[in-house]
Order: sequence, then C-alpha cells, then structure tokens
Amino acid sequence: MTRWLVSPTEALTTGAGRVSVGAAHIAELREAADSARVWDSRFGGSGLKSRSLTAFLYERVTPLLRGRYAADVGQQLFSVTAEMARLAGWTAFDAGRHHAAQRHYIQALRLAKAAGDTSLGSYVLTTMAMQSLMRGFTSQAIDMAQGAYERVPSADPRVRGFAKLIEARAHARDGDARSASACLSRSEELQQRGEDAGSGITWIDFFTRQRIITDAAEIFRDLGNPRATLAWHAMGGMPTDAFARSHAIRLSVLASAYAQQGDLEHSLQLGRKSLRIFTRLQTVRGIDYIRIYTQSLEPWRRENSVVQYMGEVRAAAAEFRAA
Repeated sequence: MTRWLVSPTEALTTGAGRVSVGAAHIAELREAADSARVWDSRFGGSGLKSRSLTAFLYERVTPLLRGRYAADVGQQLFSVTAEMARLAGWTAFDAGRHHAAQRHYIQALRLAKAAGDTSLGSYVLTTMAMQSLMRGFTSQAIDMAQGAYERVPSADPRVRGFAKLIEARAHARDGDARSASACLSRSEELQQRGEDAGSGITWIDFFTRQRIITDAAEIFRDLGNPRATLAWHAMGGMPTDAFARSHAIRLSVLASAYAQQGDLEHSLQLGRKSLRIFTRLQTVRGIDYIRIYTQSLEPWRRENSVVQYMGEVRAAAAEFRAA
C-alpha cells in the first residue's frame, strides 16, 4: 500500500473550463489554507469553520482545477489544493470521521504528486500514519512513516524529521524503547537541519523544537517512563494559545505520568483540565487521549474521585457522539 501511495501517477491536465486561473486565485487559496490551519490548531476539527473546508474545496477549488492555467500556475494550484485536502482529512480525523479522512488524504496525495511536490506528499503520508497510530494500528503507522521518510529523500528535512517523530511515537506504543529513541534522535537532527536551511515551506512551520519536546513527553509516557516524560515537559512545549488541542493533549500525557508515579491528586487535576479543553474543542480525538489516560487510573478505579472523573469522561463522550 505504501509503495502505491508514493509511486508516480498520471499528471492532472489543464481542463477546458471557462475560468482562467492566475496568481490572484493562488493567493486566495493560500490565504484560505493558512487561515484553516490556524483555526484547526486553536479550535479543533469539529468546529464549523473547519467543517466548512470540505464545502470550500468542492464549491470553490474544484472549478479552478477544471479551468485553464499555465504550467507553473497549475503546479501551484495542485500543490495548494493538496494542502487543503490534507487539512480536510485531518479535521475529519479529529472529528472521528475516519473514512472521510482517508478519501481526502488519497486525493491530497494525487494532487501533491501531480504538482511534483515530494515534500507535501511525504507530509500527507505521515499524517495518514498518525491516523493509523491513533486508531491502534501501530505496525501500519510504522510502515507509512518509514515510507514517508525513505521514499522521498529529496523532501524538506523538517518533513522527513516529522515522519521520524511519528515513527518514534508508533514504536513507543509498541513498547520498543530502543527504536523509539533512535527515531526521536534522528527527528531532532533533521528538524535542526531544516531550520538552519530555511526552506520557506510554511505548512511545516509547526514542526519546531517545541513540537518535538511535546511529542517526546508522550513517547516516554507510552514507554512507562514518567521521569523522562516530566523531564521533557520541563524543557517547554507548544504555545497554549495557538495550539489549544496540543496543550490539552500534553495535559493528558502529564496526567498519565503523575499517575504512573502514584500521585493521583495531581494527576486528576491535570486530567480534568485536559477534559475541559477537549470538551470545549469538541474533538473526538481528544476523547481518545483521555481514554488512554484513564488506563493509568486503573489502580484507583474504586476511589470516589476516580469514579466521578470517569463519569465526566462518559458524559463528554456521549455528548460528542450526539453532536
């Protein structure tokens, strides 16, 4: 499957539509893609604006793909549309609509390949690996992340570094500390190399040292090493205002680490904060993180405070299903 996803496909050709696509159209689409990324980071994939991205793709972007354009404009058009299709897939995944996410990702891959945008194609494949990871298919996630890293050696170093980071997370879920640590180290090297080189690709700007720190804490949480989790957390992390969902994820990870250390009171404080943010964002993926956290509460399952918290989790999950 991975080989097929990254292999060359037929180029998308100029249509016979009446719209003549130019630089102004590309600028409009890039602005829309940037806005959607910011909105998704702050408010999650279940928000009205995030859900409207699919409608925008079909109603505004598809007619442009059928229009007339010069080769260089067409390349930019396919590339920015691939960005938007990937984000539509990501928001669908965040909202728990996995089949819709897969359709968007496949379309994003086709468009990225038609544009000759190997970096973006690698990033899309890594996003698909993240979805597989969160759904519990760790072997598939490792395969996809390795494909995103190995089969596109010309991709931006930060893009390849992000693939290694997701591979590290998948190895951690499998309990393979050695492979997870090796991938994490390689991810750090590539992130620094890409930052020094300054490629100018804006959609990978989120992959910073702070993002690595955030994910590293999760890696060591999954490996059952709370001391390492808290040590990585102490180094910093993603800004809480611009990345509300990531902040909530990190709180759930820290809550697990404190539970692993036997500190139930501190753990539940963070667990409740995380649940409140996820509930506000209406992110189904957030509930998945909370469920992972609640596994660490098993030793205290009969404690009144834990019973009450589990009731809050069930109520939030029911609310999401009804939305």
